[in-house]
Amino acid sequence: MGDRPVQVLGVTALAVMDRLRARVAAGAGLGETEAAALVHVQAWPGGSVGDLAGVVGLSQPATVRLVDRLVEKGLVRREVGRNRRTVSLVLTDAGSRAADAVLLARTEALTPLLAELSPRERATLERLLGQVAAGLAEDRPGALRVCRLCDRKACTSGPGCPLQHTTRPDPTRPSGAATRR
Repeated sequence: MGDRPVQVLGVTALAVMDRLRARVAAGAGLGETEAAALVHVQAWPGGSVGDLAGVVGLSQPATVRLVDRLVEKGLVRREVGRNRRTVSLVLTDAGSRAADAVLLARTEALTPLLAELSPRERATLERLLGQVAAGLAEDRPGALRVCRLCDRKACTSGPGCPLQHTTRPDPTRPSGAATRR
């Protein structure tokens, strides 16, 4: 009935998320959705509320309310969008500091979990986790959702993002245009 690696992965994933949520809430004073919104807008400034909705997994109206809260807190500002009919989201200086605090809290929550591993074991774990991560999304919107709390500087410090395949041209799209990141 049970597959031991599946069980160990499940226990680990749950414990990691519990630590991550608690650390982000304590360190940055934000909920998971607010934290993810700030990290995403920091990485992809100028995106729309619709773009953000897909990343944080909320409906359009709920995302508008999320953005309203972030604007009220002085973390995000709305600007005229690319086509002048949409609104672009940009972090304020306070929002940028808050996003940095989220990423620091994330690192502080996760780093101790690897403390007992040797450099060789860490390299093996990185390779294996990369293989697992590569299967977490098939397209760019899915990758952005999976990576909603990703420290992109750390992720791109090594060879290739595990979800790089989601940026390749999509043959089903006109003229083979790449999926928007």
